Amino acid sequence: MDPITLGMLAILAVLIFFMFRNGQKRKRDTEALQSKVAPGAEVMTNFGLFGTILTMDEDDNKVGLEVAPGTVVTVHRQTIARVIDDVEAETVAGDDVIVDETSASSDPLVAGEPVIDVRTDAEKQADAEKKSDN
Repeated sequence: MDPITLGMLAILAVLIFFMFRNGQKRKRDTEALQSKVAPGAEVMTNFGLFGTILTMDEDDNKVGLEVAPGTVVTVHRQTIARVIDDVEAETVAGDDVIVDETSASSDPLVAGEPVIDVRTDAEKQADAEKKSDN
C-alpha cells in the first residue's frame, strides 16, 4: 500500500472514532437531562419557554408545564432542553430586564448590554447642567 492510501485510511479511522465518541457523549447528556426531569423541576424548552413541570405522562411523552400561575401548557417531553439549577437561576426584575441573582451591583443595567440613550438633546443638556451644579 502506498503512503497516501494509508494516510486516508488513518484519517477515516480518526473520523469514525470521533463520531462514535460524540454519539456516546450526546447519549450520556440526554440521559442525565432525563434523570433530572421530574415534577417540580424548573426547565427551559427548545423554543425558550421557561416553566415548572407539574405533570408527566410517560406513555404519551407529554409534560404539563406551568409557565405562569394558573397557566399550564402541554409540551412533548423531548422539547425540554435543560433543567434550570439554583446556580444558574435568573430572576426577572422589572418588565424585561433579567438580573443575575449572584450580582450584588446596584447598577440597574445588566453588564455587557449596549446602552441606548433615547433622550432628546435638550433633555441631555438639562441633565448635564444638573450634574455640573452639584
